[in-house]
Amino acid sequence: MARAIWSGSLSFGLVSVPVELYSATEDKTIHFNQFEAGTSDRIRNKRVNERTGEEVEYSDIVKGYDVGGGEYVIVTPEELEAVEPGRSRNVEITDFVDLDAIDPVYYQKSYFLGPKGEQAERAYGLLRKAMEDSGKVAIATLVMRGKQYLVAVRPESRALVLETMYFADEVRDPVKEVPGLPAADEFTDREVATAKMLIESMTSAWEPDRYHDTYRRQVEELIEQKRRGEEVVVEAKRAEPTKVVDLMAALEASVAAARGREAPAASATKKPARGNGKAAADLSSLSKTELYERASELDVPGRSKMSRKELEKAVAAGSSAGRRRKAS
Repeated sequence: MARAIWSGSLSFGLVSVPVELYSATEDKTIHFNQFEAGTSDRIRNKRVNERTGEEVEYSDIVKGYDVGGGEYVIVTPEELEAVEPGRSRNVEITDFVDLDAIDPVYYQKSYFLGPKGEQAERAYGLLRKAMEDSGKVAIATLVMRGKQYLVAVRPESRALVLETMYFADEVRDPVKEVPGLPAADEFTDREVATAKMLIESMTSAWEPDRYHDTYRRQVEELIEQKRRGEEVVVEAKRAEPTKVVDLMAALEASVAAARGREAPAASATKKPARGNGKAAADLSSLSKTELYERASELDVPGRSKMSRKELEKAVAAGSSAGRRRKAS
């Protein structure tokens, strides 16, 4: 069970609910340590005086703010502490807004808010239920680890979720930052209608379990292969030149392809695999990620380097072999 990283109260009006904050996500990125090539010697970072090259103790380090022209304003830890936000243990709701009104670009990190103690459960549940029924999100401020955050508190099916947010002056204006943004009137009605048709044909229910970090899996498999002492052959990938395509033709072809995925059995050009036409149709409708998962279940060797077609053939062969073993 997760451990609370902050505790305090959530207040709206004259109602105050004791709550605890829990991390809602975890980073599963594969992290590496640094070694000197050809040795088992770890690389360590040191704080070094740029002028003398000598190592400096952490307690002797102060912070400097670059004001330009090679000039810095030096600030001590004590001076920073004097202007830190107070150690408030209160998430005070100031506004309720519509969920759709908040651009997701403002969100930073997600946390779960839970009731602290049995006495808080009823007030907590009532607030979550009222917010869910009204479709509202609470806006508040939170002080945590010496920093002030703008936060949004929104209801989920069982819990309240707290999202730390960027302040308005931290979000860049895309018009100023991104060159070449097209104007809305640069497209014909036919282009827009076809693009909307493609979106509609690719629309499905949001199922987060369908998506997986295939790169992380391949790195884990690479590490396991090297741990077992297997030789790993690395093939350099050639960069393919970007093709210039006709936008309208590409849209229409994409719509046709998407419709074909919706009803693979209706395609007369697909040749079924010998012995099981239904299995071949099923495989042709799978994404490369789903094929990779099937290959992992069948323990297909070399699957991490296979193309989509190679994965489809390997999975079909592995499935057929499994059926023959069961029949015997």
